[in-house]
Amino acid sequence: MLGIINDVLDMSKIESGKFELSLTEFNFEKMLQRVVNVATFRADEKRQKITVSVDKEIPKNMIGDDQRLAQVITNLLSNAVKFTPDGGAIGVSAQSLNEENGICTMQISVSDTGIGMSPEQQARLFTSFQQAESSTARKFGGTGLGLAISKSIVEMMDGHIWIESELGKGATFNFVIKVKRAPKKAELISDWSNIRILAADNDPAALMSFKEIVEQYGAVCDTAFCSEDALRLREQNNAYDMYFIDYKMLCINGPELAKVFREKDPGKIHVIMILEAERREFEKDAIAEGVYKTLLKPIFPSDVVDLMNTLHFTDRQKIEGIQENDIGRFKGCRILLAEDVEVNREIVLTFLEPITIDCAENGIEAVRMFREAPGCYDMIFMDVQMPEMDGYEATRRIRELDKDIPIVAMTANVFREDVEKCLEAGMNGHVGKPFDFDEIIEVLNMYLCNQTDNNRASK
Repeated sequence: MLGIINDVLDMSKIESGKFELSLTEFNFEKMLQRVVNVATFRADEKRQKITVSVDKEIPKNMIGDDQRLAQVITNLLSNAVKFTPDGGAIGVSAQSLNEENGICTMQISVSDTGIGMSPEQQARLFTSFQQAESSTARKFGGTGLGLAISKSIVEMMDGHIWIESELGKGATFNFVIKVKRAPKKAELISDWSNIRILAADNDPAALMSFKEIVEQYGAVCDTAFCSEDALRLREQNNAYDMYFIDYKMLCINGPELAKVFREKDPGKIHVIMILEAERREFEKDAIAEGVYKTLLKPIFPSDVVDLMNTLHFTDRQKIEGIQENDIGRFKGCRILLAEDVEVNREIVLTFLEPITIDCAENGIEAVRMFREAPGCYDMIFMDVQMPEMDGYEATRRIRELDKDIPIVAMTANVFREDVEKCLEAGMNGHVGKPFDFDEIIEVLNMYLCNQTDNNRASK
């Protein structure tokens, strides 16, 4: 009901000429990842596979209305999930078409293996309150407003939207928009030029996508479509540093294959298990069996980069545009990090190595640590979603003890209402997930640069 009301309100704004875009700088991949993660829950219920492909030429950061862009992609993904049978496939791709004077033209496509539609049905799609056929609302639900709203948003972004489909053969919705490239930010990227990776997955598309991600950072990546190929490559090339193995390998499943590799190279390699979302319950079991980390499909480049940056391969001399004193000048400060996910704690500790950081794994622990060490901390990084006590409540309790300590949210929820909720709880700002090194540096500059050496020494 809330979705229907929001659609009607949006159409009313469009028809009255009051529908406007709100431009801001945003990370394209983070936005796309949030949208896909939401769609994955419904797709899992129908045993559908979602794949994602992002052209490496697309700017990492751009200026536009990320919420409205997310709304368009969400509409298309929701339709794809809705009209695709159980066990079907859905693909999301983003491709850079050209760039001129900092204005990037990009095409985003959402394809499915669903019921498809005839030319007559396609002609009615982008009209308000119209669906492909009269029985659609009864069978699948919906108002027939989503595509009309999406069309208006795309056109406001100097673009156009269209469909390619045949009845019974699925559909592909495409739209082209123009966005402004944001100033390039420095990234914490490992030197992967001396790393050899073996990736094993039964899905050729997923395997090739992973290979493209790691090779653009200089790593050497061999691929195997079955367990036998993976074992053969291991025998031929006894020099792999990392293994990325899909859980559902044929003949020998992922955990068993990982066990073989660990026995051949005890203590010398890292095995990362790749899980589909519906198998996330196996994550703890995989780690208990000796797997270093797990990744959930669909895999985004930032997932791989963040994981690699937690390993011992990091070479800070390769960080483009970042000087050692960018972090070194904060030496002597003390930060409380409240974060329940181990890999996220490791990433922050890697990024901010010279700074003293104490970690809490939930809100209750964070409040206790702050209460027991009054005046010890210069700043708090606060995760929002944590067990036992979330970041909002932890912030409110810490604010009862200290009105001035800077508290910055670390959250993947960066829509305006999420940011406002953080501020209402007493936080000073936020940084998004996956983490951006430059964004964290900006926050440190904002809240820690006024700390003098004498103040730090007094603590």
